[in-house]
Amino acid sequence: MPMFTMSWLFRARASRGAFFACRAIAAAGLVGGSLSACAPGSNLPTLPGTDPSAYRLGVNEEVNVVTYGQGQLSGVFHINSRGDIDLPLLGEIPAAGETTTGLEHQIEAQLKQKALLTDPNVTVAITKYRPIFILGEVKTPGEYPYQPGMTVLTAVAIAGGFTYRAVTTYASIQRDVDDHLVEGRVSRNRAVEPGDVINIFERHF
Repeated sequence: MPMFTMSWLFRARASRGAFFACRAIAAAGLVGGSLSACAPGSNLPTLPGTDPSAYRLGVNEEVNVVTYGQGQLSGVFHINSRGDIDLPLLGEIPAAGETTTGLEHQIEAQLKQKALLTDPNVTVAITKYRPIFILGEVKTPGEYPYQPGMTVLTAVAIAGGFTYRAVTTYASIQRDVDDHLVEGRVSRNRAVEPGDVINIFERHF
């Protein structure tokens, strides 16, 4: 079972326990701060912001490499399971974990090192991103293609919209940041990144 799936499974079990505890608080007539602490995801920190220009490539994405004046060294390339792209004349070059600018510099350095070009000019653009995953209180949870400019709310719309039990004002996102999984609360207008796992919470009351 995928790691993120196990993580959500354990969290769902904990959430059910919290649900019954909060019902007991409500039945006892305790309100205000006590109930605010029962809000789904209330124990999560705010998800740290990220710089979109520093986006790092991942496995199964595709990039368009253009080497100026060199058609044989240009094309669309898939990032394989090892995190590499396989370029003609150069072989495999590490791509996962690099920014597009970093990959451009790597390719240019290899072209010089192998004496293929003296002054290469390479540009790299992403043509296919990793998918996002949306779980919880949406009508059609699952995996969806990422599109630039996507937010939590547009992801919910693609997944069929909120269920009647959903918390609609915020959600959580689990994201890989520098090879570490980080989870935090986000507003529904927060930008989504490729590979994000979005969870839409269930209302307790």
